[in-house]
Order: sequence, then C-alpha cells, then structure tokens
Amino acid sequence: MKIPLLRSFIRENASTFISMLLLVVVPVVVSSTIAVVLYNYEGLLQDLSVWEMLLYFAVISVTMAFALTPTTFVALVSGFYLGWVAFPGIVISYGIAALIGYSLAQIIDQGKMMSFLNRFDKARALMQELRGESWSLIVLTRISPVLPFALMNFVLSLLQINRRKFILASMLGMLPRTLFFYWVGSQAADVVQVIQNPDSGRGGQILLIALIIISIGGLYFLFDRALKRALRKAAAKNGENF
Repeated sequence: MKIPLLRSFIRENASTFISMLLLVVVPVVVSSTIAVVLYNYEGLLQDLSVWEMLLYFAVISVTMAFALTPTTFVALVSGFYLGWVAFPGIVISYGIAALIGYSLAQIIDQGKMMSFLNRFDKARALMQELRGESWSLIVLTRISPVLPFALMNFVLSLLQINRRKFILASMLGMLPRTLFFYWVGSQAADVVQVIQNPDSGRGGQILLIALIIISIGGLYFLFDRALKRALRKAAAKNGENF
C-alpha cells in the first residue's frame, strides 16, 4: 500500500483504530481496580439471590462488551463466587456481550473500513472469502485465550458477518477456555491471588498452549486458503477484462 493511500486509510478510519486501541488498554486498568475492590470487600458477590445474580449477568455483559472487564477475569471471579450453577448464565452473558460489541462496532465504524477495502479487487475478494468462512473464523479467534474478546468483537464485526451466526459461533468458541478458567476460579482459595496468578498446574498450561496453537494454526490455514482463492478470482477477473 503506497504512503498516500496508507495515510488516507488511517485518516478515514481513525475512530475505528482509536476504539480498537482502547479495547486493548482499558480492560487491564479496570480489572486491576476491581481486583482491589474485591480484596477489600471479599463478601461482595457471595450468596447472591436469583435477582441479584441476573443483575450480575446483565452488568458483566455490558462490561465485557465495552472492554471494562476481560472474559478471563469474569470467568475466574464468577467461578470463585458463584459456582457451577451460574455457568450457563456466564455463557449467555458472553453471547450478549458479543452482540453488544458487534452493534457498537458497527455504529462506530459505519461501514467505513469495508468501503475503503472494497475499492481494491483483491481486498474485496479476500473479505468475501473470509465472510464465507465466518463460522470457522469466529470460533478460531474465540478459542485463543490471548486474543482480547472485545477487540475481536470489533474486528470481526467489520466483516459484516451475519449477526445470529456471530453470536452462536462466539459462544461456542469461548466455551473451552471459559470452562477452564471457570474451573480454576471454582478451585481457588483466594480471589485476588487467582486473578493475579491463575496457576492451573502443568495440565492447565498444556491445555492453554494447545488452544493457542489450534487458534494460530487454524487461522493461518484459513487466511492462507482464503487469500489463494481471492487471488485466483482476482486474476481470473482481470484476465476476462483483458
């Protein structure tokens, strides 16, 4: 991409890039603050009533969507305080958070990113291929415990993927790591310690590494295949035009 074109790309999508940066930085700051609050008020989330638990699910859906709390943090804290009876509510909260994040990204971006990329045949063809692989793409990005949830909401929404597919694939992809961190939280003796150092032993470390490898390897294969298809289509189109 030439320098003037790159400048135009950045300028036209400045709000999108700023939002993506905030989605990475904000969770670290806010989760650290909440950890201090939980340390000072350890009984804050204990013995919640049904209505209080529903309110908790509603709150974390919003905080995860706006990148105020990382999903790993939520799974650890929820496992510690609420136990397995609340696990289905956490999974649903992830789905709601994904929907909110998806809608928020569309409001902020307003299709500007895709409009810019659609000016280029190869980029447009690649986006179309990735959209066709959207189910696998979403699941693979959600499986990885190192890819920020809120940021991926924003990035994936730019592909203008079907809303229902986005939510279901997000919930499915989040399930393995949610189960793992929820279990770690349920076994912890101290909430602050488990937040700062979610030590899960060698077996847990192997599982996390496996999830990262599956995510990276799967995404590489998916992008490589989509790129090759896009280039073939672009070449065929140019050949016909010629």
